[in-house]
Amino acid sequence: MPQLPDDLNAVAVRTWCSLALEALGRERAEIDAINVYPIADGDTGTNLYLTVESAAAAVEAVFAAHETGATAPGTADAVRAMAHGALIGARGNSGTILAQLLRGMAGVLVDGGDAAHLSLALARAADAARRAVAHPVEGTVLTVATAAAESAAEVEASADGSADLCAVVHAAHTGALAALAKTPEQLAVLGRAGVVDAGGRGLVAVLGALVETVTGQAPARSPRTGPGKTPAPVDGGSVVGLPVGGTPVEGDVTLGPAGAGPPDCPEDGGTGPAFEVIYLLEAGDEQVALLRTRLDALGDSLVVVGGDGLWHVHVHVDDAGAAVEAGVEAGRPYRIRITHFATESGHDLRVQAEPAQRAVVVVVPGDGLAGLCTEAGATTVIARPGEPPASGELVDAIRRAHAREVVLLPNDAALRHTAAAAAEQARSEGVRVALVPTRAAVQGIAALAVHEPDRGFDEDVVAMTAAAGATRYAELAVAERQSWTMAGICQAGDILGLIDGDVAVIGADVPATARTVLDRMLAAGGGLVTLVLGEDVPDALADALEEHVREGHLAVDTVVYRGGHQRAPLLIGVE
Repeated sequence: MPQLPDDLNAVAVRTWCSLALEALGRERAEIDAINVYPIADGDTGTNLYLTVESAAAAVEAVFAAHETGATAPGTADAVRAMAHGALIGARGNSGTILAQLLRGMAGVLVDGGDAAHLSLALARAADAARRAVAHPVEGTVLTVATAAAESAAEVEASADGSADLCAVVHAAHTGALAALAKTPEQLAVLGRAGVVDAGGRGLVAVLGALVETVTGQAPARSPRTGPGKTPAPVDGGSVVGLPVGGTPVEGDVTLGPAGAGPPDCPEDGGTGPAFEVIYLLEAGDEQVALLRTRLDALGDSLVVVGGDGLWHVHVHVDDAGAAVEAGVEAGRPYRIRITHFATESGHDLRVQAEPAQRAVVVVVPGDGLAGLCTEAGATTVIARPGEPPASGELVDAIRRAHAREVVLLPNDAALRHTAAAAAEQARSEGVRVALVPTRAAVQGIAALAVHEPDRGFDEDVVAMTAAAGATRYAELAVAERQSWTMAGICQAGDILGLIDGDVAVIGADVPATARTVLDRMLAAGGGLVTLVLGEDVPDALADALEEHVREGHLAVDTVVYRGGHQRAPLLIGVE
């Protein structure tokens, strides 16, 4: 039996994220099915799952970065990664608020993970979430978060500062569960449906995972309730209300004006805004304050979370262009996602064109390669430094491609499982998807170069797979700390040359290291060298490396691309 944590250290945070993802995975479909407010679009459970998936992936990346080092990641590293991952991967009302809750907790947990710090973290989280919402309403996930914090604080206060971690997490979960059961009494639309808040139910599941992390035991499950009965705990301590007829339905996070009925709920006869607009935004605090005011006038369900120059913006509007334009005026928006809500009859108002026969979806490390791949006809997903895409983002890209057949190029070994999950989801929606396991962007470029949509699907996939497999890949990186590598011990600041994922060269500067890497790769043969330069790398380096290849390796051609803002200063491919 694994040792239970005395506090929320890095390992415990990692376990919590994993268990929360499992819990939301089990409950996702049920939470989706009981989502009626503010838009009955049936995606609350999925949004929460994708948000936690992004948080968990970010924590895993921190642990992976320490695998070759002598020390494990610290608590501060883990909680910051959790909060950042949730921020960049947040989806919908519920996911955006959950991201702010995790960010609020992280601000305290960086200083310690004992009972006192956790109690304070829950309080800060609830307060931060309320401040992020333009018009907080009771009977939502905000109410559940506040109740969790208050219950934890009561236990901590009654113990005169000596409460243990188990007592605090149990109190938080119990308080949240009790508050969730009362949400139908606080919000009319929930009462009419005879259900509890969907976002609140998701938060209870996340807190239940925290209980399991600390105590080693998941909260007890209770039987379902029948039609007309009071909601009762189910599935790890969450609550489901079953209205007359026995069909589970549940309300989503409510973000309209306090005390108002749901303006976009069918029960009230309104239609509500037509679009959900979500984007990440790089901007200062002053610009974001002005943005809040402008977006609040454009629509409703406004939530802006984040800080330190990076924000996640969510709003429901009729004029999606105006919402994006407001972001452009405030700073630099990216990962823009616009969703057209279905009509009350359940039919999307958009006119769908006939799907193409085949498309390619490719993950690229920078906007430079995104432009190149787009010109080649591919649908792109940008993996920005420290922000790997979640499976939901890849599924969205497959849907955007709007084709019967899709070839998916993840271009990163770490995205193997994420891409596989996305492919499986797309297949369940009727799309034929082939996953080519490309491990680097240069392999994706090679695969895309031989893509021919007019030939048979299997034949095309085989050709693209062969081209990718015939491309050796390398990249240069800057060592962040002293550590042992396959090439020896490196010091912080050294330039590392990684060939096929392993450190093969340790150098003092980029040009010399790049030349050594090229010579080692070309010693095994090759006819084409591909160089992808980061945005801060001068053209002179590409010229020098091209000349080096020409002088030392006859009959070898070189092509150069600008990768834009990417993690590595230089990517190299040899075919």
